[in-house]
Amino acid sequence: MIRLSSKTFSTCAAAVIAALALAGCGEEKTTSAQEKTALIPVGVVQLVEHEALDATVRGFIDELSARGFRDGEKIRIDRQNAQGDQTTLANIGSRFVSAKSELIFASSTPALQAMARSTKSIPIVATAVTSFEAARVVKSDKAPGGNVTGVSNLGPIADQLALLVELTGEKTRTQPVGVIFNPSEVNAEYQVEKFRAEAKARGITVVEAAAGSVNDVPQAIASMKGKVCALWLPTDNVLASAAANVAKLAIDAKLPVIASDSALVRSGSLASISVDYYELGRMTGSIGADILEGKKKPADTPIAFQSARKPLLNLKTAEAIGLAIPEKILAESDKIQ
Repeated sequence: MIRLSSKTFSTCAAAVIAALALAGCGEEKTTSAQEKTALIPVGVVQLVEHEALDATVRGFIDELSARGFRDGEKIRIDRQNAQGDQTTLANIGSRFVSAKSELIFASSTPALQAMARSTKSIPIVATAVTSFEAARVVKSDKAPGGNVTGVSNLGPIADQLALLVELTGEKTRTQPVGVIFNPSEVNAEYQVEKFRAEAKARGITVVEAAAGSVNDVPQAIASMKGKVCALWLPTDNVLASAAANVAKLAIDAKLPVIASDSALVRSGSLASISVDYYELGRMTGSIGADILEGKKKPADTPIAFQSARKPLLNLKTAEAIGLAIPEKILAESDKIQ
């Protein structure tokens, strides 16, 4: 029999304890890594940073969280911003595919189109998209038929034009209405097409100016001064990115601006009848949660629409351009003092 001295025994015991401790640490790290890997990967992308798109992303994440899909607990959100660059959008799409994302959220038409080109199998939900059909990412609004669905941000264009007519005191009978938009955005072109039709039905002349980037906005507004009685602006990422400058230039030109995006009114434009972008995000998040739970598939989920809210007026802007708001409109509108 081999006898161990007390010193040798103590040394061996310490070695065994240390080995067990190391094994425990390794097991803990492995478990932690497994838990992290088990999180459901969700890709979130927006075209550019501005109030409307930021609100949709916030609403989407809040709704997922409310449904039990919290970032870092059940899902792992990879949030990306393309900063308006198409090449970056394509790279983001590839990134989400490589990460084996189980759901992609896209905010804006260009972001959605890029994600749809990147994958035909990963479910994509989107908003801040005026027409999914015009963007050619679904077969139809009622039956999308592929891996894309979501919530449209199309506002009530006929009501917006009616508000413009009321605010300008029928000046549209003798003066044109100006329209500024980015012709490269299919969502903007789609809205302008509808606006042209509404204006034509009312016998209103439309004068258009293109703004392909924020740098084009000053010249576009300057070209309208003295030629039109008011401006109508669609939901357009260029205009949204230049919201404060749009408002300042229009005020300097004494031009009332009726915007399709209420964020422009908060930045100083005169009025809007718009959808709520945070709520659009929450509506889209609800669809996304249903997909993650296996309750819905994009192919069978119709495109949703949000009911428009009351008109929003910027009373400081009305005062700055010397416009008296009719009492009827004041009574039925939300107001920024």
